[in-house]
Amino acid sequence: MPLPSPPPPPDTNSASPRVYSAPALEKAIDIIELLAREPNGLTVSEIAARLSRSISELFRVIVVLDRRGWLHKDPGSDRYRVTYKLLETAHRATPAQELTHVAAPLMQTLAATAMQSCHLVVVNGTSGLIILRQESPGPTGFAVRLGTSIALATNCSGHVLLAFMTDDARSTILDQTMDPAARDALDASFAEIRERGYESIRSARMGGVSDISCPIFGFDGHVVAALTIPFLEVIDETPHISAEEALVALKRAATQISQALGWYAPSETFA
Repeated sequence: MPLPSPPPPPDTNSASPRVYSAPALEKAIDIIELLAREPNGLTVSEIAARLSRSISELFRVIVVLDRRGWLHKDPGSDRYRVTYKLLETAHRATPAQELTHVAAPLMQTLAATAMQSCHLVVVNGTSGLIILRQESPGPTGFAVRLGTSIALATNCSGHVLLAFMTDDARSTILDQTMDPAARDALDASFAEIRERGYESIRSARMGGVSDISCPIFGFDGHVVAALTIPFLEVIDETPHISAEEALVALKRAATQISQALGWYAPSETFA
């Protein structure tokens, strides 16, 4: 009995890449991406309707994602939500794990000193992602949700990340996210940010909040994150420090985190 012929070798001369299909995996990714945009969660029937699929197509996939810890089902409402496992996995697979390990205690000290919340933002594709936050220990405060995605071109943290990254990296991001005609003023502001070493602007979202942000550098001198205080103005007699004093504490914390990651200022020398 003749043996079956082996499959033909891949066509390495083809201009278009081979497209492989993994239906169950694609369904799982579709579900996670959908629920990532739904903080209140969705039921199985709502997920199926949003994805234009039948419940029977998705049920097994949802059950497996739940069993593996990627989704959590609220027993009261039967709604599924994404868990922090995705963020935790990303931390283990990227330099974010070391960054958050180093930054966490220093951010706690910063929040206690400034009596303000603070958060850490990294570049994620063409956006920014909040990977760590520390709430104010005081009676009031303003904090941004962990895992929030931000637009780099319109956000204080994003301005710092864009200002201190390489020209090529910045151009790649802005080419995809901004109209060329709107970039001239922004490009000029990046030079000013680099010169003073930080950015401080009124929040584009909340009244009474001024964002202050400083860069964090890795051992290779490249910017790896932005450390930001959404400074909440105090108008009563509650003990507080000024925005200028908070900036001093923020700069100190950003420098300490950078140094813990192996960075040192170009002016420093070692004996």
